[in-house]
Amino acid sequence: MKIAIMSDTHDHIANLRFAFAEIRKHGAEAIIHCGDFVSPFMVEEIASLGLPVFGVFGNNDGDRVKLVKNASECGVPFIFHSDVARFKLDICRIAATHFMETAEDLAASGLYDLVCFGHTHRFYEKKIGTCLLLNPGEMMGKKEEISFCIFDTASGESIRIPLPTPHVYDKERSWA
Repeated sequence: MKIAIMSDTHDHIANLRFAFAEIRKHGAEAIIHCGDFVSPFMVEEIASLGLPVFGVFGNNDGDRVKLVKNASECGVPFIFHSDVARFKLDICRIAATHFMETAEDLAASGLYDLVCFGHTHRFYEKKIGTCLLLNPGEMMGKKEEISFCIFDTASGESIRIPLPTPHVYDKERSWA
């Protein structure tokens, strides 16, 4: 099974829509979102892909009640797990959170095959024992190249998918 893993979308619909074509191309069957959707309308955008979504809250997700409400009404399985998600997809034991410190502890526990996190807005991948600790990078496009990851539960490997930046801010020319 292939899983799309993303984080820190921060209301950037254009960047998310760029990712959809890649998610389809790689045959992902589910999405893990590691927090900072920000606005509740992002739930509907992500759900429009038609895949089950497993999400956790980030530090910028203000209206958690509305995020959960939108998730319950979006027409696809969209499950929020508060601050830490623990679940199994295919043969893979997975945990997801927004914060690296929590993710490192989860990975070190030996209970998971994959632990995902966000918050830093930077791609990060490290093996801790048999667990892959993974930050897919940011969908926002603020600190580094826009990216998400595809994880294959059969091989236990992930690939980083960089995306083009739809909008570039140039201080000299405003929006280019």
